[in-house]
Amino acid sequence: MKSFNVPLQYRSPLVNAIKQKRRAEDKMKKDFSPAVLHIGSLQVILARHFGFCYGVENAIEIAFRAVEENPGKRIFLLSEMIHNPGVNADLQSLGIQFIMDTKGNMLMDWENLSSDDVVIIPAFGTTLEMEEKIRTKGIDPTHYETTCPFVEKVWNRAGKIGDDGYTIVVHGKPGHEETRATFSHSKAHTPTVVVKDMEQAILLGKFITNALPNDDFYTFFKDRYSEGFDPALHLSRIGVVNQTTMLAGETQAIADYLKKVILTHYKTPPGETSLHFADTRDTLCYATSDNQTAVATMLEQEADFALIIGGYNSSNTSHLVELCEQKLPTYFINDETCLLSASQVKHFDLHSHTEQIKDGYMNSGNQLKVMLTSGASCPDALVEKVIERLAIITGNEAALEEIGKEWI
Repeated sequence: MKSFNVPLQYRSPLVNAIKQKRRAEDKMKKDFSPAVLHIGSLQVILARHFGFCYGVENAIEIAFRAVEENPGKRIFLLSEMIHNPGVNADLQSLGIQFIMDTKGNMLMDWENLSSDDVVIIPAFGTTLEMEEKIRTKGIDPTHYETTCPFVEKVWNRAGKIGDDGYTIVVHGKPGHEETRATFSHSKAHTPTVVVKDMEQAILLGKFITNALPNDDFYTFFKDRYSEGFDPALHLSRIGVVNQTTMLAGETQAIADYLKKVILTHYKTPPGETSLHFADTRDTLCYATSDNQTAVATMLEQEADFALIIGGYNSSNTSHLVELCEQKLPTYFINDETCLLSASQVKHFDLHSHTEQIKDGYMNSGNQLKVMLTSGASCPDALVEKVIERLAIITGNEAALEEIGKEWI
């Protein structure tokens, strides 16, 4: 796989050494078992796969190159390049300005842009409408486009099955930049609707089987269907694609459910599935899939709690949190500073969408086992800093030096 020129501040000698050793021992990537770091009385159970993915490293390289190649020019990011506050802050420190926030709200007057400016498309991609709007300002939106190739793969797949006469069902979070972009690209080819979860997929199934009146569709799926969508006409042939960072199992379950509903409703003969349901295969990106499988395998072990590192608005990271929460106490943190002490941790609660402080999160015994992983937009350097912080607050700083000698 291609290597990228990523700034050194995002690298970690320790984490890089661990990853390289694991790759050398498992060249076919079949071993998803975690690495176990014995740091005195602290045991860190580190997931097999985590951290920057191909698309993120590609985006970072392009963004930093844009700064180098355009001295004196104003450089803008359409929105956050990736969902990591540290990386976005680094880009802002270089003079890059954000045009919108992650929800699409303007942070500046669009009229202030000129043809002399540089606009970078984020890794999530953007809508066709936004691309055209950028072009009207005399700016080429593809010159420094950092759209992830795996996101583009979903667009291409949606376009292909749309051209074959299927309606596209997008499994994704409606407000997420990537889902908005995928919806835009898909509806340019075919009728498209977005479902957030299985509950909404079941609701969509009721319109496939005519269990609910068609008029209700426009209420239940408000702002999530393409113009001119007619459920009586457009739900007879469908294909499911996803926002690439969703839970793999949930996307598959939604596809399986809708497939069963539509084939049963139309009494589709065996072997003729394609009459009503497109073979979309899996459009989840490899990194999301690997990270989720690595977490599932890690959870086969026992630990006192889990730490998940990443931006609080990161979709792929939040799903790693959800997986861990099913098994043990889990804390979603931005960086090492969230580990306030051995008795307090500051973390983001996915259910209340608030940052909270938890007291007594560590056990009082002699041995401590901590599961650790990070999202696809989290630098390895942050993972090493969290390991270092854990060692310090548990009194194992000296033992950490020995771990470094073991791996590096």
